[in-house]
Amino acid sequence: MKIYLDYNGTTPVDPVVWQEMQPFLGDLFGNPSSTHWAGQEARIAINKGREQLASLIGGDSEEIVFTGCGSESDNLAIKGTLWSYCQQDLTKAHVITSAVEHPAIINCCTFLERLGVDFTYLDVDRNGMISADQVEAAINERTILVSLMLANNETGVIFPIEEISRLTRSHGILLHTDAVQAVGKISVDVNQLGVDLLSLSGHKFYAPKGVGALWVRSGVNLEPLIHGGGQEQGHRSGTEAVSNIVAVGKAASLLEPESLDKEVKRQAKLRDDLEAELTEKLQRVIFHGSGVKRLSNTTNFSLPGIDGESLQMHLDLQGIAVSTSSACASGNGRGSQVLRAMGVSEAEAKSALRVSIGRWTTAAEIRQFIDTLVEVAESLWRISPL
Repeated sequence: MKIYLDYNGTTPVDPVVWQEMQPFLGDLFGNPSSTHWAGQEARIAINKGREQLASLIGGDSEEIVFTGCGSESDNLAIKGTLWSYCQQDLTKAHVITSAVEHPAIINCCTFLERLGVDFTYLDVDRNGMISADQVEAAINERTILVSLMLANNETGVIFPIEEISRLTRSHGILLHTDAVQAVGKISVDVNQLGVDLLSLSGHKFYAPKGVGALWVRSGVNLEPLIHGGGQEQGHRSGTEAVSNIVAVGKAASLLEPESLDKEVKRQAKLRDDLEAELTEKLQRVIFHGSGVKRLSNTTNFSLPGIDGESLQMHLDLQGIAVSTSSACASGNGRGSQVLRAMGVSEAEAKSALRVSIGRWTTAAEIRQFIDTLVEVAESLWRISPL
């Protein structure tokens, strides 16, 4: 039996979503920018998807910009804002972010630093948390943008974005949140959060890969990354991926508040039961980020003395899929950058696993995972030179 416990890496496409998108891979093939009947069928479908996604996050449909992925949305939010507000002189800009952001943010910032943008990377505490006080202390007269994730992809830790937004609004500073890992796992409302830009990605909530979105509050100016025919309200040129947009809209429509709340509680019980049993059976287990508010589907832990990648491979041989870190940063051989930023030792970071559950995870699968993990861990401990 194969067990998939890497829902933060990606999710399977929901069968209902798959069924909804199929016609647009066949007979409904029109270009949505065309004015004839075939194009207009596609345009109507895109408009529906835009409305469904906007409804999920509490925004207006005109504020949704469809992209190819969450990474593109993050880049558009940061680069687009700076290029729009600073024009040719990026040395005027100061941006605040954190040391535990997704590589799409960190590497974007690294690139912009080479062009003269000044960045402040906020440290996190042992639980991977930041505070509004840290943001306030970092603000200066050149601060244009604060970009902080809503939920961490490795630990599930949820940042206090709503509190931070009250601070940024009082200073007239734009606030972007990378909500790629949060949308579909918790209730997300852009107005309650108080943000100006919000990134998301369809494949994190049961739509296919290849479609993301950036919500842009009305009145916020962005310079596009891709110039061309002016699609997506001029923010992102290129013929839209109609089938994927239909899919992400349908996936969003399945996340009704009542059903989402029920699923969050179900996943939280599975995760809490898992952590309780691991604590009992593997006394040396160390959990990361468990002391603060976090996503109900995510647990991140270290088994000191065992190499995390070796443990992952042994579990994979048993048909169990888990992760050692973000899928976008795996394979670097250095352990998780997020955990190191939290003050976790390099040895513990290299021994860490991330387990993330989802819509089709069952109690029986969690039971099988625990039994297999305990067996594999004890075997590796017996032969570990550490």
